[in-house]
Amino acid sequence: DIVQRSGRPLSELAAAAMTQLPQVLVNVPVGARRDDAVDLLAEEVAAWEERLGHTGRILVRPSGTEPLVRIMVEAPTSALADEVAHALRATLVAATGG
Repeated sequence: DIVQRSGRPLSELAAAAMTQLPQVLVNVPVGARRDDAVDLLAEEVAAWEERLGHTGRILVRPSGTEPLVRIMVEAPTSALADEVAHALRATLVAATGG
């Protein structure tokens, strides 16, 4: 309805309503399913989230189909997203003995 009434394409309306951020996804092999991955990284995730503030987000979850933990980071720059994702990966590898 808004697209039709405004006469503007949806892509233009969406661009005005949201900001796209660089995203990095890191898959961490863990040998066996690790449902405790979120708990293992909770403190470090909280510290990074405080640093990112409202300019990014972090998602950590075990894969439902593979022995992996998926770490997704969105940040204002690709370099920062990559830094955060790989720091979390290193912490998880150290905590799981991988």
